[in-house]
Amino acid sequence: MPKVVISEFMDEAAIAAELQGFDTLYDPGLVDRPDALAAALKGADALIVRNRTQVRGALLEAAPDLKVVGRLGVGLDNIDVAACKDRGIAVYPATGANDGAVAEYVIGTAMLLLRGAYGATAEVAAGTWPRNALMGREIAGKRLGLVGFGAIARETARRAAALDMMVSAHDPFLGADDPAWTPPYGGIARRDLDALIAESDVLSLHVPLTEGTRGLIGAEAIARMPKGAVLINAARGGVVDEAAVAAALRSGHLGGAALDVFDREPLDAAAGAVFAGVPNLVLTPHIAGVTQESNVRVSAVTARAVRRHLTER
Repeated sequence: MPKVVISEFMDEAAIAAELQGFDTLYDPGLVDRPDALAAALKGADALIVRNRTQVRGALLEAAPDLKVVGRLGVGLDNIDVAACKDRGIAVYPATGANDGAVAEYVIGTAMLLLRGAYGATAEVAAGTWPRNALMGREIAGKRLGLVGFGAIARETARRAAALDMMVSAHDPFLGADDPAWTPPYGGIARRDLDALIAESDVLSLHVPLTEGTRGLIGAEAIARMPKGAVLINAARGGVVDEAAVAAALRSGHLGGAALDVFDREPLDAAAGAVFAGVPNLVLTPHIAGVTQESNVRVSAVTARAVRRHLTER
């Protein structure tokens, strides 16, 4: 009977339905107990993780029988894909299963930050009636810039177009003749990165963390953004210089920012101190792609891929 270890949270109904008949250890706290995780991986055929379990080095050494890794999400920067390939370990991300959730997060936070009216509950309840101070901006007519134009960015573009936004994107891996630039709902303006940064009222990042993208949006790039622009990073921490974002919000150059991912995760109090007292900022704990609905989809897709690999090969 194949043994499957699940080290982070997952939809339990998907485990029951898709991994029935397997020797399954589901303990979402294992990610924080490395010794227990290493012990659990002895004899394990499969490991299912989210983004926090580091599938590399010592962990791989602790799992000599490992055949497959399921990733409850799409980013693979926590998995040593090359080492897995060398050992013949298959890696299955949940491609497409949480695209809509991330796209909704981007559009929702963009609207929140542009409008700027939703933090006034206490003032209104106290009778101060701060109407003039809360005259925000509409999303219609604004330009959304997408750094990277993969599946999630395209879902974001589709929603933005429905709200009458103009959409531009930069993706060096897509040729000018790629049909992605001319979707059914209207053309996407193809831009180089400098032009995209300079013209976007809302700049949203959709790139993996690589040597080429680390620090991509730093102080210089932020300075080139239009005054009052909104920056959203629901891609990977490390792509954005967090201190530069905080400084630009304090100075008023940025009109708002939403960060769902961080260079250090989980963000601790020491690393988070840079954001203390920063205005017009939304911080969320790497949750953009995780909704009740997407958790069910991601869990089912991942469990199904692991089951197929263990039973059909």
